[in-house]
Amino acid sequence: MKILHVVTLHTPDHAFGGPTRVALNLSKIQRADGDDARIMALGDGFGDGELPREVEGVPVHLFRARHLLPRFEVSGITSGALLLAARRMMRGADLVHIHLMRDLVTLPAALLALATRTPLVLQTHGMVDPTENRVARLTDLLGVRTVLRRADAVLHLTETERLDVNAVAAPVPLTRTVRLVNGVRPQERKPARDPDRPPTVLFLARIQERKRPEDFVGAMPTVLAAHPDARFVLAGPDTGALPGTLELARRLGVSDSLDHVGPLGHEEVLAAGREADVYVLPSIEEPLGVSVLEAMSVGTPVVITRTCGLGPDVARAGAGRVIDSRVGEDAANAEKVAAAILALLEPGANEAAGKAAWELVGEDFTIGVVTAALRRTYEDVVRRRAG
Repeated sequence: MKILHVVTLHTPDHAFGGPTRVALNLSKIQRADGDDARIMALGDGFGDGELPREVEGVPVHLFRARHLLPRFEVSGITSGALLLAARRMMRGADLVHIHLMRDLVTLPAALLALATRTPLVLQTHGMVDPTENRVARLTDLLGVRTVLRRADAVLHLTETERLDVNAVAAPVPLTRTVRLVNGVRPQERKPARDPDRPPTVLFLARIQERKRPEDFVGAMPTVLAAHPDARFVLAGPDTGALPGTLELARRLGVSDSLDHVGPLGHEEVLAAGREADVYVLPSIEEPLGVSVLEAMSVGTPVVITRTCGLGPDVARAGAGRVIDSRVGEDAANAEKVAAAILALLEPGANEAAGKAAWELVGEDFTIGVVTAALRRTYEDVVRRRAG
């Protein structure tokens, strides 16, 4: 099967995060299974050199990003050359899988798929939900509702996301929605935590306000009071919140215990997870974080919030701690994070939660399980089109 994935952006530091990582993970398995899966996206941050034609073994068709509407950041970049190439490639594809957001890449590409009558699967990654933003609502009126209503399948991560995309498509109910979780490659479980080694606590995600890195740093004084030699690792590309986060560490007097390591490659991400004793992502909203799954895949317990799509799974499995977190309650949020970290640094609790985290990923969130479910959806779409 010839599968064209369309995602908004690829950068050298993987700053766009989840959707691009999901497209890469899916494409790698699909190619291993004999499909011709490839990715089309904008490329940015590569300097004046040639854009890569392959990423992690997956053929990619990258086009230089034109910052047409800088005010709207990622949503305001596009490429006319990409859209022309997309139209041509769609005519030769069996199916196009678009990782949809309200932007000038994936939305026009979805409209092109409808125009070329190419079977269309949409995956919104929690990025299309009801909003009062006037520009977003105009975008919905001009195209988002149309592609949601006419797509052959719309994939959702959680029940909340299914309700959200239905609200955007209203009053027409979506009847071809399919739950598809994110998946990661299974990994060897790391050894049990050595209680004689200084503990390491990891934050690994885009450093942006929504991910709440300040709650991670705010938890440091309480944890350091119990574990003075603990190391805190802040990893991931900065998308606006790094200066404030580092300033908070300075004000709290914990800068010497904080290692800011910047963006990491995929293998470095897994290595960081193995080195960490606890992974922390206090994000206020997180549909189904790939970085959380990658930490658990090596046996690292996690601290996440109830608004994370993985919250119910982590709580059910005992794979970490799930905390309440609220905007505007920084001190309270930081103390909840600290209490959860301290609980998971206890050797017995760390061993039990780490084992549960590893088993949870192995049973429900491996990329093989996900791609098998996706393959059934693809085949159903193509069969219905043929009929």
